[in-house]
Amino acid sequence: MWDELQACLPKDSAEQFSAGQYAAKLAPSLPKGALVLDLGCGSGVSVDLFRRIAPQVKWLGVDIEDSPEAVARTRKDAEFRYYNGIDIPVAPDSIDMIYSRQVFEHVRYPESVLADIGRVLKPGGVFIGSTSHLEPYHSFSFWNYTPFGFKRLIDAASGLELVEMRPGIDSVTLINRAYRNNDPEMNHWFGEESPMNREIDEWAKMGGHSVQEAAYRKLAFCGQFAFWVRKQG
Repeated sequence: MWDELQACLPKDSAEQFSAGQYAAKLAPSLPKGALVLDLGCGSGVSVDLFRRIAPQVKWLGVDIEDSPEAVARTRKDAEFRYYNGIDIPVAPDSIDMIYSRQVFEHVRYPESVLADIGRVLKPGGVFIGSTSHLEPYHSFSFWNYTPFGFKRLIDAASGLELVEMRPGIDSVTLINRAYRNNDPEMNHWFGEESPMNREIDEWAKMGGHSVQEAAYRKLAFCGQFAFWVRKQG
């Protein structure tokens, strides 16, 4: 799997990463009026994220109509649309960035949705987010993606290429949190290096391993991972 993933592994840092960090990295450079679409927006929490990091963009939220988070949504200060789980309700080549945090494990037909992501992104546009790898079942989830499997899905989607993937919270910590009924005292591990990730950092330091080798090892045992996909052209 190393040969398959090496080109997509980060070279600057093996740190635990999130969809929000990819947004903070890439969204500030979007031009004024760029259209950002949150696919699987739920209650719309990312509105606040993008208003903080990229106030120059226009935000649009899309979700399925029976999403529990969308049903419970109360905010009225942004534009929200519903879709059928496959066909994104925007024009072709109209979106600069698609953001999708912990959504793809809930997507029933991922190949079809990826094809439509390729349709609606502008050439050079990006699809960033995160999804599950070794994460327990949660909130109507269908899939857990291996990093290898996710890359192959992107490779098979016409016009899309995987630029990079980075490890998120480690699986042992995530499973332990779920076993403890989503113990809120463990939530801080989403924002800092979780225990196994710290152990891997020490392994890399003691063994003289590269950043890519550390990231690869973290990805092998992660509960979630973050991704950066680009539309060619």
